[in-house]
Amino acid sequence: MKPSYSTELITADADFAALAPDWARLYRRCAAATPFQSHAWLHSWWLSYGRRGRLRLLLVRAPGGEPVAAAPLMAVRRPLPALVPLGGAISDYGDVLLDDTHTEGAVTALTEGLAAAARTALIDFREVRPGAAAERIFDRWDGPRHRVSDSVCLELPALPMDELVARLPSAKAQQRVRAKLRKLHALGVRRTVVRPDDVDDALHRLLELHRLQWQGRKVTGEHLRPRFGEHLVRSVGPMVRSGDAVVTEFRLDDDVVAVDLTLVSPRLAGGYLYGAHPRLRERKADVAVMLLDACAEHTRTGGHGTLSLLRGNEPYKHHWRPEPVVNQRLLLARRRTAPLLGAALAEVAARRRAKELLRRKEHDGGGRS
Repeated sequence: MKPSYSTELITADADFAALAPDWARLYRRCAAATPFQSHAWLHSWWLSYGRRGRLRLLLVRAPGGEPVAAAPLMAVRRPLPALVPLGGAISDYGDVLLDDTHTEGAVTALTEGLAAAARTALIDFREVRPGAAAERIFDRWDGPRHRVSDSVCLELPALPMDELVARLPSAKAQQRVRAKLRKLHALGVRRTVVRPDDVDDALHRLLELHRLQWQGRKVTGEHLRPRFGEHLVRSVGPMVRSGDAVVTEFRLDDDVVAVDLTLVSPRLAGGYLYGAHPRLRERKADVAVMLLDACAEHTRTGGHGTLSLLRGNEPYKHHWRPEPVVNQRLLLARRRTAPLLGAALAEVAARRRAKELLRRKEHDGGGRS
């Protein structure tokens, strides 16, 4: 007889917290996982952003009790009744976890468990990176389903800085970057990887520098809120200890003038958030080059395949000739909830039309000025 897998729907906060050791083992056995699927990140996010009674964490165990699959979800009621991934808008990638050594059985059990857990709700996986474990669920799903594009992430190969410079399109562009690296050296900017015991203090400095650098300018408002800071400090310390994050401080004249948080996993690494004192720009230091140089150093010996610039299509990122990689939104419904799928697709289409109209308006306005 084939081994049978058991499914468990976890809805209690304490049970989620107690899963940390089991979750860590499963996370290490899922090659597609990113740091946004680590227990430290998700549980901390839930403490800051979760709502009582909404946790819907589906766990699949193999015979013997070891977890082999997990879908960390929560129930929402607006704009449609749905199960959505934990991690929310502050996470660049959403996914499930699947043990690579139990693939078929785990996929089947998790898919069937999700169909039962959904009941009258839609399942809405956001920001699914190509090759993610959730694509296996989508492929196995036998009810109504649809895939639409989500955010764009820009990605580079995980190469040393000198090789990233060599990829630039012209000798002149390469010379400019090398001059910026020499400038950083001439200024005496020194970087240090923060020890685990010092991470909390470094993150407080990062948040303060981030606030300072964006003062008076448009910024992601969530990054300035206390709940985000609490989440970051609570989650990153354990992630540094487990090798899922690196915090780097940059000093100038013995003062900390920048702090960077880079998240790392076997397949990719990406700079998540940084704070830099305006003094650096006043001294003509190129902060983007400084941060990329540090991130490339983190990936030099780690075997990572991708250096991700994460979500966002900012022009400065394109200087490095990254590859645009489009995250996917995977929508799954049961036969009786097919109307919810239709409503979600209508909302997606309406948002796209609104964005296109806004782009046209901005373009037309710019042409007349």
